[in-house]
Amino acid sequence: MLYHLLYPLHTKFSVLYVFKYITFRTIYATITALVISFLLGPWMIGKLQQLQMGQSIRKLGPESHFKKEGTPTMGGALILTAIVIPTLLWADLTNLYVWLTLLVIVGYGIIGFTDDLLKVRKKNSDGLSARQKMFWQLLIAFGVGLILYSYPGFQTTLTVPFFKALRPDLGWVYVPFAMLVIVGASNAVNLTDGLDGLAIGPVIIAAGTYLLFAYLAGHANLANYLQITGIPGAGELAILCGAMVGAGLGFLWFNSYPAQVFMGDVGSLALGGAIGTIAVITKQEIVLVIVGGIFVMEALSVIAQVTSFRLYGKRIFRMAPIHHHFELKGWPEPKIIVRFWIISIILALIGLSTLKLR
Repeated sequence: MLYHLLYPLHTKFSVLYVFKYITFRTIYATITALVISFLLGPWMIGKLQQLQMGQSIRKLGPESHFKKEGTPTMGGALILTAIVIPTLLWADLTNLYVWLTLLVIVGYGIIGFTDDLLKVRKKNSDGLSARQKMFWQLLIAFGVGLILYSYPGFQTTLTVPFFKALRPDLGWVYVPFAMLVIVGASNAVNLTDGLDGLAIGPVIIAAGTYLLFAYLAGHANLANYLQITGIPGAGELAILCGAMVGAGLGFLWFNSYPAQVFMGDVGSLALGGAIGTIAVITKQEIVLVIVGGIFVMEALSVIAQVTSFRLYGKRIFRMAPIHHHFELKGWPEPKIIVRFWIISIILALIGLSTLKLR
């Protein structure tokens, strides 16, 4: 909005020419998101407490979590607000990629909000059924994949890390592939959200990493120099990623141990879906397995645990997702969180290294 209002005036006021630069708008989208989080955070937490939107804790979970019963949940609404508003203010609103990502954020946010609301009303950890959530997630992801597939000039090739010449064209198969990436990322972040600040840390790191990927993919000269797939218009997603970083940092202020508010599915499903969508648009889908390695590890731990128990009647971990396994081994919660953040940073650096190691 500010871009459309102020940039056209640069012919009269040369200082407004700065609005042309994605880097400038990304910085201020990040700051705007951070300010919104700090300003709205205390009010929203108080409102959630007033409405008795308290978290219900699984009775089968670690005993240390029982004391968290009643902590306000659905704090992800704060994150989404702090992403959407700065994006609308600072991004080029004629850009399809921005709107598709916002569609996923809002759509998945509504799914998560409904799930959280049902949990609060039922006073237990059962909200929407897995089938209901999956249906709506797949439907939204299908719409995004189909629009991208039909969009003139959008490439359906697959970028394989470390192999610059290996770029298979998926054709129409790209649609279900995009669905897998978006829905998989959404649910992986959701599974990671089990400790104070555990999910939002890697989300901030992943968003910062994809901020760079988006900017480079949208810059023709840099994309050509790095021999990555150039995506005209993808650079605008750097602004949305910046807003995700700022919103995440602002939310972490209240979500750090011991948490004043929990993200809830309204946040985790939307953030994971957004990262998956940006990975699809920037043609860095496979690299997401590296950058989002913590999310992948959490999801695989659940799959392995369920599979092993159903087939052999034995558990691989003391409890899944894997962060609970370390809790039951006696690791303090803050230690698990910080160590997972450190691993996320290392994985993000490895992911960025794929830009040159080809």
